[in-house]
Amino acid sequence: MARVGRLGGAILAETQGAYYLVGNTKAPCDFRAAGFEPPDEVDLVKGSYVRLKPLPDAGEIEVAPPVLLLDVEGEELAKKLVHRFVIDRNGSVSERLWRLVYSHDDPLDDAEAPVERDARWLGGIPEPIWQLVRDNVLRCL
Repeated sequence: MARVGRLGGAILAETQGAYYLVGNTKAPCDFRAAGFEPPDEVDLVKGSYVRLKPLPDAGEIEVAPPVLLLDVEGEELAKKLVHRFVIDRNGSVSERLWRLVYSHDDPLDDAEAPVERDARWLGGIPEPIWQLVRDNVLRCL
């Protein structure tokens, strides 16, 4: 089961022992403190994803909550997360889409809310259906 959380405003995905950063970071991020070698700046501005390399002495890297659990694995997970969450025009992760998937009825800062959510449905939803959801959620109000 893949674990998907946030790192510096981007998405951090752990799948089969590999780690991917999806979308652009929105805040300065200390990759070394998170257990990773800092990626090249060029890789970070693509608005897509980059595979992160754990530091040799990092030990076990934990995806910090809130966490989504998905059953899509490998690089396919990173690609799917780009299509599900990244805004095309700026390469950032949509907070509205993240909140919709993680917590449709209670806020992310609720101390009583579960820190992990089963989001296996997100990996299986057909792309045209999700595109309708994306378009409606991202529509300027």
